[in-house]
Amino acid sequence: MRNLSGPLLLAGLASFLLHGCASVQPDAIQGKKEGVPGQTFESNDFIVAIAKPGDTLQSLATKFLGDADKAWMIEEYNGVTTLSPGQQVIIPKRFWNLSGVDSSGYQLVPILVYHNLAPQAKGRLILSVKSFEEQMRYLKAQGYRVVSLKEFLEYTSLKKQLPRKSLVLTFDDGYRAFFQYAYPILKELGFTATLFVYTDYIGAGSNALSWADLKKLAAEGFDIEAHSKSHGNMRRAAGESADEYAKRLTTELNLPKELFLKNLGSSPQTLAYPYGSQDDTVVQKAKERGYVAAFTVRRQGNPSFVESLRIHRSQIYSEMSLEDFIKNLNFYNTESLK
Repeated sequence: MRNLSGPLLLAGLASFLLHGCASVQPDAIQGKKEGVPGQTFESNDFIVAIAKPGDTLQSLATKFLGDADKAWMIEEYNGVTTLSPGQQVIIPKRFWNLSGVDSSGYQLVPILVYHNLAPQAKGRLILSVKSFEEQMRYLKAQGYRVVSLKEFLEYTSLKKQLPRKSLVLTFDDGYRAFFQYAYPILKELGFTATLFVYTDYIGAGSNALSWADLKKLAAEGFDIEAHSKSHGNMRRAAGESADEYAKRLTTELNLPKELFLKNLGSSPQTLAYPYGSQDDTVVQKAKERGYVAAFTVRRQGNPSFVESLRIHRSQIYSEMSLEDFIKNLNFYNTESLK
């Protein structure tokens, strides 16, 4: 995504405020902060409930929204994490800020990139299991919300509002260590992840995931997406003829779709560029081949208006301390529209 600054950024954010925020306010339901426990009021957009003893955000979300996982909507709209009997609680019946943009700035969603894991770190891209577990448990303890790639793309399409402190976890290449080390930790913590795999590596020895492994992971809710055929740089190489390049790029983009369909029953819709390397030609060809989103390794979070075929990801390296890791968790960019 190109850098947006000055009048262009302000104009873009103003447009999102006008058309994407869908901010709504309670109508004809404002009242005292306390009331009769159990009493409720309702408008087209909101329910106002008076908390009873024992009520929690999760129980109210289950009762009024039909899903305990929507408790974040009540939490964030009211700015509370706990309830007291008699407390007035405003329950939004629908999303109120799809774009994540407000008058002081806009929401960001970090996407983190991992590669291989091992009992001991080795090089930059093989993270120790201890460090990985420490990072995941930090996210859980601090209330960060790991969302799926599908949810993230709904957010960028203005179809879904994401909670504050949402992030996406991704793993590149297709190492079997994901199954051995990352999978148990993620399952325990209730986290999901996306695996970007290049098809030449699938089943290529004991260190690689097989198609059967990927099929099992997909059945358990993990996203399996494309990372090209060979993991070669997708930009045109020096000395490569136009015809050679066109043929190579077509193969890199098309073959994963064919093999995914054959082995997993569906074609990948998104692509992680090898090394994050791309240019306008690569982006256009990815779009023509039916990829709806693609990912670089530019270290920054993503607003809802990020360019869909140049979405940012932050690589996590083995030498990072927990403090270094935390620096990648930026969830808001201040940009005054006043």
